[in-house]
Amino acid sequence: METYNKGILNRFSGIATIIKNGLFWHGVRNNLARIGFDFMPYYLCKSVSKLVIPDHINSPDIDLKFSIFGTSEINYIKNSIIGIGDKRVFKDLNDGVICAGLKKNNDIIAFLFIRKKPFYFRKRFLKLGKSECFFEYVYVYEKYRGKGVAPYLRRLCCKLLEKEAIYTIYSICECFNYSAIAYLNKFKVKRLELCLSINLFKKQSYHVTLKRY
Repeated sequence: METYNKGILNRFSGIATIIKNGLFWHGVRNNLARIGFDFMPYYLCKSVSKLVIPDHINSPDIDLKFSIFGTSEINYIKNSIIGIGDKRVFKDLNDGVICAGLKKNNDIIAFLFIRKKPFYFRKRFLKLGKSECFFEYVYVYEKYRGKGVAPYLRRLCCKLLEKEAIYTIYSICECFNYSAIAYLNKFKVKRLELCLSINLFKKQSYHVTLKRY
């Protein structure tokens, strides 16, 4: 939730939006995690940049500027979305992580983190080769959703990476996040594994691979 959406009425509105977008169980999981019962079933996914740029995805009908975000944009993101500043990706910004995003005039409307080095995801080590990267945490601000912004941002990031000879893209998609699954399906993303990550009271962690595709 974005910080300007605090308040009881906005919270009810946010819950309604979650249910409408098929994110009810995703919300339940997040609330259980807050009290120490963090169960996260997810897909490890892989795609190739040439396949994730379908011709039918065009620039959304608003004037946008694509760039790599710096300190001022990062600070705005941290202050505008509740809880996002706690994510590990911010700590890795000077170590193989960049934040790419879109602006309309001076307003940030969407962003995406790109990892270029191996890292730990919930204590699972994920390797990355020279021609590989990892897309993490795509976010579109609420008033710009439903305009094709997220696919457009992904398309521009793929073009940027191709200039660096990076063609293979990995990502993780939570099983309860049906909106994210539908989004990834547009890009011919291949599911590699179905996994379950368990974190109990931030002390005990377990990781299980349930299925390989």
